[in-house]
Amino acid sequence: MDINKFKSVAVRKPDYQLLQGLCTEKFRSPASMISKLVNEYVGYQAKKKNMSVDAYKKQILKTNGKGKK
Repeated sequence: MDINKFKSVAVRKPDYQLLQGLCTEKFRSPASMISKLVNEYVGYQAKKKNMSVDAYKKQILKTNGKGKK
């Protein structure tokens, strides 16, 4: 696995079990479901702050100090 393309995250077991249930129900892999949830939340926050999604992404990437996508 390319470590520059993928990262691991720790998830509490009850949350993982819910994720697995959602994935089974929606025919998605866990990685795809997490990506979908993150992107939907970014869109929600951008709309809430009256910003474009791209502008909000730039802002939060700058905030974390890394500036990488």
